[in-house]
Amino acid sequence: MTAFPQPARAADRQIETADDRAARLAHVEAATGPAVAFSHYYDDDEHVPEHKHSRAQLLHPSVGVVTVTTGAGRWMVPPGHALWIPAGIMHAVDTFGRVEMHSVYVRPDAIDGLPRHLHVTGMTTLMRSLIIEAIGLRDEAETPRARFLLGALLHEILELPERPLGLPFPSERRLAELCREFMARPSAHLGIDQWADAAGLSRRSFTRIFRRETGLSLSTWRQQACLLAALPRLSAGEAVTAVALDLGYDSVPAFTTMFRRMMGTPPKTYLRNQAPG
Repeated sequence: MTAFPQPARAADRQIETADDRAARLAHVEAATGPAVAFSHYYDDDEHVPEHKHSRAQLLHPSVGVVTVTTGAGRWMVPPGHALWIPAGIMHAVDTFGRVEMHSVYVRPDAIDGLPRHLHVTGMTTLMRSLIIEAIGLRDEAETPRARFLLGALLHEILELPERPLGLPFPSERRLAELCREFMARPSAHLGIDQWADAAGLSRRSFTRIFRRETGLSLSTWRQQACLLAALPRLSAGEAVTAVALDLGYDSVPAFTTMFRRMMGTPPKTYLRNQAPG
């Protein structure tokens, strides 16, 4: 049986070092069970270089915000959400604020129906509880209780709702450059005609190619990009008014309408629900 280090207690949580990370990932690769879970901690503005796993990963920041970048785009994961990363996908991680991360590494054949695409999910109360229990299992991985809990966890993965916090990037070079420029200076007012002109395309051609490359309309992509820009600032305590106006919205109600449509709740309610404890 593979021995795993026990999770840190609240009083002695330590920021994970590169050596700690290497040891954790070595344990993941050596594990034989269907799933193994860890709790690990990151400092503010930390960058985890590009890497991949032989298992799928359910990455859940219980505190703080992370972004995950792949060759296909960028995904934001705030508290109350998780990111499903299929096995073998190269990805890098960046943190906003101190982050407490819960990671569940799942064998690709652990259960039928596991998602095959990378996406952000909502979290359920049951999934949070199952992950906490799974983190504490480690040396009990072969007991009847462990098999029951891990089985329930695997089935609950299939029930997690997908959330619009991914930002796929086009593969076409000029469109990708425009998307990265927008991420650096997001604006709710930048329209299709301006994008089409910058890309040297007609409006109709731009619209068709952009949807083909990203799977989204420019309007939806732009709203999701604004969310990616807004959430770390809101989570850090910035006023909704300042964030909304900086992003080019004409008013706070206009920003709130977009936020509610994308996230299902207005900004203040969302942030209150994400507060720890």
